[in-house]
Amino acid sequence: METFTERAVQVIRQIPPGYVMTYGQVAAEAGNPRGARQVTRVLHSMSAKYELPWHRIINAKGGISTPENAQLKGETQRQRLESEGVQFDAHGRIALETYRWHPPMLP
Repeated sequence: METFTERAVQVIRQIPPGYVMTYGQVAAEAGNPRGARQVTRVLHSMSAKYELPWHRIINAKGGISTPENAQLKGETQRQRLESEGVQFDAHGRIALETYRWHPPMLP
């Protein structure tokens, strides 16, 4: 596994229930501030293998990002977050100032 991928997996695994991080935030914490799309790849290819809490990763606007043909996955993500106490506003967004998690510095 590449260093960025390893670090991204570490960051994602640390997100506690009831909190979220954005794709870009995970990328920056893993060492590549422009690597948000790489975080998407990590989530897609490694969530099951490493039991990553994929549902805790959202977009920079506080919303769930799923393609139109993956509406069920978006609904599952929302349900999982709500079951952890995360609240959505009327526009389907999460208040990042309330629920964004800031991990401790990685070594």
